[in-house]
Amino acid sequence: LRRAGEDERTVRASIPTALVMQEMEQPRTTHVLERGQYDKPGQVVTPDVPAAIAPWPAGAPRNRLGLAQWLVSRENPLTPRVAVNRLWQQCFGEGLVRTAGDFGAQGEPPTHPELLDWLAATFQGGGWDTKNMLRLIVTSKTYRQTSATQGEHDPDNFLLSRGPSGRLTAEMLRDQALSVSGLLVPAIGGPSVKPYQPPGLWEAVSYNAEETYLADTGDALWRRSLYTYVKRQAPPPMLLIFDGPTREKCTLRRPRTNTPLQALVLMNDPTYVEAA
Repeated sequence: LRRAGEDERTVRASIPTALVMQEMEQPRTTHVLERGQYDKPGQVVTPDVPAAIAPWPAGAPRNRLGLAQWLVSRENPLTPRVAVNRLWQQCFGEGLVRTAGDFGAQGEPPTHPELLDWLAATFQGGGWDTKNMLRLIVTSKTYRQTSATQGEHDPDNFLLSRGPSGRLTAEMLRDQALSVSGLLVPAIGGPSVKPYQPPGLWEAVSYNAEETYLADTGDALWRRSLYTYVKRQAPPPMLLIFDGPTREKCTLRRPRTNTPLQALVLMNDPTYVEAA
């Protein structure tokens, strides 16, 4: 019995756990602080949302669950517009609203408001199906136009007079190289993987060089970049060189640079050498 109990504890200890947040049974009273001073509580405030966008859903609890229901309610026009604008930006390089992080009065108005409305309604009415929306965009006549500039009348492509032109993101570049070379392993799901990286990077940022990056072998080298293990103190160099973020904060738009280092990566990185 004692041995069985020890075995059970060992199995339970091996199961990954995650911290979860839970609402308090009796929420604490929240005040507006006069001039921000913690010892001068003022008016009592309760959870609410901007009514100018959409009212709080009837019967929804006044907590984070209610806020989530408000975000995706049929009466809220903002969430689907923001979502499809980011998908459009992912495909075209620029959104229908160029200020993807600001849909307010200080941001730019949409270049094609009716198109944005239709895409948002289609996205929301279709069950928020991201794959279907991306398929709709990339199979459209607008997307499939030539990317060659047609004169100087629309250099910024505000009128969508040509197809998108621009470099792929770091992850897409790597995945494309693996795909066209036949190396890509298309399996979905599974643990993170560690593809090739230059030696010594983790030692440089760990205490007393106690951590070492050991690249995987076999199929793990050729998984999609989505599954690449990212250490915030030392992200994969290829990701950073091609303007990827450090993942320390949310990024709505990545910069796009052209540097000699990028050419050196494509010529010398073991992943691209083996793909070639």
